[in-house]
Amino acid sequence: MLRVVVLGAAAGGGVPQWNCGCAVCRASRDAHPELQSTQSSIAVSVDDAHWFLINASPDIRQQITATPRLHPKPGALRHSPIAGVILTNGDVDAVAGLLSLREGSPFAIYAHRQVLAILASNSIFNVLNDKLVRRYSIEAERAFEPTLPDGSLSGLEVLPFLVPGKRAWYLEGRQHPGGDSAEGDTLGLRIADKRAGRYFYHLAACARVTPDLARRIEGAPLVLFDGTVWRDDELIAAGLGSKTGQAMGHIAMSGADGAIAALASLNIARKLFLHINNSNPALFTDSMERDAARQAGWELASDGMEIVL
Repeated sequence: MLRVVVLGAAAGGGVPQWNCGCAVCRASRDAHPELQSTQSSIAVSVDDAHWFLINASPDIRQQITATPRLHPKPGALRHSPIAGVILTNGDVDAVAGLLSLREGSPFAIYAHRQVLAILASNSIFNVLNDKLVRRYSIEAERAFEPTLPDGSLSGLEVLPFLVPGKRAWYLEGRQHPGGDSAEGDTLGLRIADKRAGRYFYHLAACARVTPDLARRIEGAPLVLFDGTVWRDDELIAAGLGSKTGQAMGHIAMSGADGAIAALASLNIARKLFLHINNSNPALFTDSMERDAARQAGWELASDGMEIVL
C-alpha cells in the first residue's frame, strides 16, 4: 500500500505566522486552534517502515514529534525510519529542515542539480555528514527508485517533472549557484508504488496549469496541489504584502485562470490543496471560499492527515 502522511499543510511561516495579526492568525491563536498548521511537507512509504519526506520544512522537528510513524523504533538508541528527503525546490520552506536532521542518522537527499547547487554553495549544510547523508541528482522526466540506507530498493518510483514556477525569492537579483537556467527550480512529482501501481501527484508550487500539466494529471487518483492563495492579489488586498501570487510563483485557487477552474474537467478522483498561506480565507471552514472549494470537489489538507492508496 502507498501511504501518505501530511506533515504540514501551510505555506511559508505556517499558521499562525509568528509576526502576523491577520484574521486567520488571530483566530488560530484564540478561538480556533484547529486552524494552526506547520509548513508544507509530506511523508510517503510503501512498507510503513521506511519513509521518504517530500521537502524538509523548517518545522520538521515538530512534525516528526507529532508523527509516531517517524519515531525511532522501540529499544533503539539511534534510529530513524526516515530513509530520504526529496526536494522539489530550493525555497527556505523546503530545505531549512535539513539542518534539523544532522544528528548522525543515514539518509539520502534527492534534488535537481539546481537545488543541489544551492545546498553546495552554503557551507551551513555541511553539518550533514556526507558519509552518512548522500546527495543524489535527479532529472526531469527520468524516473528513479530511491534506496534505503542499506542500499536496498524502496519500492517507490518517483518521476520528477518541470512545473511553471519561480526560483527561491532569496536568489532574486543574484547569481544562481546552479547557473542561468531556470529549469529545475520547481518540480512536480509523480510518486508510485512500483509493485501495486498506485500513484499520486505532488505539486506544492505551481504558477499555472499548462496543457501539458493538465494532460499529465488527467484521471489521477489523488493530486496534492498548490493552494497558497485564494485570489491572486490576496496579500495586497489584505495589506500583508506587495506581491501577487503569480509574482511569488503560485497559482490562485479561484478565478478563471485559477486551479479550481483549470482542474475542473480532469476527472481527478481526489483533489487536496496544500501549501496554504495564512492569508487564505478558505482556511475558515464556514467561509464562502471554503464552501466554493468544497462544491468544486476540493479538500484542504491538514497536519496529520493520512491517505492510503
